[in-house]
Amino acid sequence: MNPAQRGRLGRTAIEVTRLGFGAAPLGGFRGTIAEHEVAAILQSAYDAGLNLYDTSPYYGYGRSELRTGHFLRQCPRERYVLSTKIGRVMEPLDRVSPPRDLRAGGLAFQPRFDYSADGALRSLEQSMLRLGLTDIDIVFIHDVDVFTHGSAEAADRRYAEALQGCYPALERLRDAGVVKAIGVGLNETERSLRFARDTDIDCLLLAGRYTLLEQDALDELLPTCVAKGIGVVIGGPYNSGALAAGPGEQASYDYGAVPERVARRVEALRALCERHAVSLTAAALQFPLAHPAVASVIPGAMSVAQQHANIASMQEPIAGDFWAAVRRSGLVRPDAPLPA
Repeated sequence: MNPAQRGRLGRTAIEVTRLGFGAAPLGGFRGTIAEHEVAAILQSAYDAGLNLYDTSPYYGYGRSELRTGHFLRQCPRERYVLSTKIGRVMEPLDRVSPPRDLRAGGLAFQPRFDYSADGALRSLEQSMLRLGLTDIDIVFIHDVDVFTHGSAEAADRRYAEALQGCYPALERLRDAGVVKAIGVGLNETERSLRFARDTDIDCLLLAGRYTLLEQDALDELLPTCVAKGIGVVIGGPYNSGALAAGPGEQASYDYGAVPERVARRVEALRALCERHAVSLTAAALQFPLAHPAVASVIPGAMSVAQQHANIASMQEPIAGDFWAAVRRSGLVRPDAPLPA
């Protein structure tokens, strides 16, 4: 599969490459990356023809946007599609009483949730300053989910705040041509479906919920996206590492330990890949793209070697008999589209 092949993002006029670049690791939460390595990682993606670069104020409390913008400002503007997120406003770090949930590895700022209209505008202005760019293509409302806010009740309150505040503000920015598309970036299928039903979003960044390990999005979310022309970008195609490392002590799933049921499934997939001389990462990256709603997958990279591996995994030819074996094995749902 050609990683640089382009397709329309839903009903928008935006064309994105099948493989994009997820800039979350550049924030530093997962480990330190030297500036020269950051430049080489991004250059590798750019040289391969990838055009979708996704970042967020949250990733490294601003560091990911700073790094991504520093690179992209040197590139012709027509050569890339840039997305970032709103929902958090960055404030200087309170060194006397820092937040208890502050993540290590970020810059000396702390996030404050704000899904109001004013919060959206302030967050976007901050992003433009960090990126050094005023023309952002896609803005995602970020993390209106239980995983982030701790309970269904808290997530529901944030959802109501977003629908009354930041979503109408983003609609106005889209109507005015300030941004080309608006959407949501979530880790949960059900709450993504709420947005898809209740709003007129253009696109959806679904992290970890439509992969070789999980296909519940086939029930309602992805059919709704097809019906409404909502383009889907798949984040976390390796389920935060389980499908990259395979089962073992170094693997993770949803940013934590791998449950036994998931480990068994990963082991079965790995064994099937070995029998067909297919890499597990290639199968993981290429699988979601078979669905007609999915426009791109955006794995991240901590090193040039990882970025090269992502590109090679997309380019790896996978014969139809492998996918037929996956289907026969019951390792994917019977209604899951498979690559041709």
